Amino acid sequence: MITTEIWLTGLAVFGLLILSAFFSGSETALTAVSRARMMQREKTGDKRAGLVGKLTEARERLIGALLLGNNLVNILASALTTALFTGLFGESGVAYATLVMTALVLIFAEVLPKTLAISNTDRFATFVAPVVRVVVAVFAPITAAVQWFIRNLLKLFGVDVENMDVLSAHEEIRGQLDYLHREGSVVKDDRDRLGGVLDLHDLEVSDVMIHRTKMQSIDIDQPREYIIDQILKSPHTRIPLWKDRSDNIVGVVHAKDVLRALHAKGGPGKVNVEEVAQSPWFVPDTTTLQAQLNAFLKRKAHIALAVDEYGEVQGLITLEDILEEIVGDINDEHDVSAEGVRPMPDGSVVVDGGVPIRDLNRVMDWGLPDDEATTIAGLVIHEARLIPDRGQAFTFHGFRFNVLRRQGNRVTSLKIAPLTIKPRPGL
Repeated sequence: MITTEIWLTGLAVFGLLILSAFFSGSETALTAVSRARMMQREKTGDKRAGLVGKLTEARERLIGALLLGNNLVNILASALTTALFTGLFGESGVAYATLVMTALVLIFAEVLPKTLAISNTDRFATFVAPVVRVVVAVFAPITAAVQWFIRNLLKLFGVDVENMDVLSAHEEIRGQLDYLHREGSVVKDDRDRLGGVLDLHDLEVSDVMIHRTKMQSIDIDQPREYIIDQILKSPHTRIPLWKDRSDNIVGVVHAKDVLRALHAKGGPGKVNVEEVAQSPWFVPDTTTLQAQLNAFLKRKAHIALAVDEYGEVQGLITLEDILEEIVGDINDEHDVSAEGVRPMPDGSVVVDGGVPIRDLNRVMDWGLPDDEATTIAGLVIHEARLIPDRGQAFTFHGFRFNVLRRQGNRVTSLKIAPLTIKPRPGL
């Protein structure tokens, strides 16, 4: 009888350890599984993937049921083992049971199943999903009561679980991209393009527009021959026209419309540029790039003038400017490429002051902040709290900035070098 009792107890403990391993592995797999991948597999007809998706929609209930089952079988297995060892070894059996169950649970019910689950998450999750669905349904009343108790207990300490901030989808995708890039699964160009799409919601027109000081525009009161000559020489197809003062934009002329008019009229002196020009489109410089892109597509337009809250023209934004935030610089045979970033042999970089911070970060794979300033010069002025003189140097954000040139109140050239931490002697 004693031998039979030992065998039955041993078999019961063995079965409970298998159940414990099942609950531990299921918890790891179902909490680590990608819901996006499950959704894609569900679209291809994988019913188990759809079941995994439904289970992970209520993660709190799922984890509660798995933890409840895991604790029940572990406690029961420990109790049976303690009773068995106490009968065999007396009071010292408690210590023996503790040591044996700790080793068995740790190795076979925790580390082993969780290692298998994390090494092949999708397959493990789809395999256990049908059984887990039954477990969740059976334990639903208990887990609901536990969740209610926990939430009210946390509220006593000022913690509101229901209204806690969660990671936004954009931040989650961006973090995943950065992680995969660091691991080598995603190349830098692909990371920048996908990140550029996400940035459209955060960036404003003022962040990427061509500033009014760099805008190419033409005085409409100039002779017709001069205006047409400037239009044909310009690398741009659309050029703003101003009257009386440079910020009074009265129209935007398209080079193709000018060519049609020249062909129809027979000479530059006969072309009335005002009749060929289109009305300017003004947009707030605080418009997000996503909203501006949608507006461009809706109006089938390619250029808009950005104005501030006082209605003053601050610059212009084109459809190409927004697309370049996604795919990088787009240069054709007529573009005038101005080198604004020049890497030096010593690891430093000479940068024109007007280079956007985002462009420098993309080229050099740096992480300089662009919240308070758009250009590199603007960043230095913001951090230094003054307009620096030539030769001044500043250190912030892990870089050293040396001012190379200054024209008036504008910083036109800087030398930037990332700081390297040198080990102290003897280390």
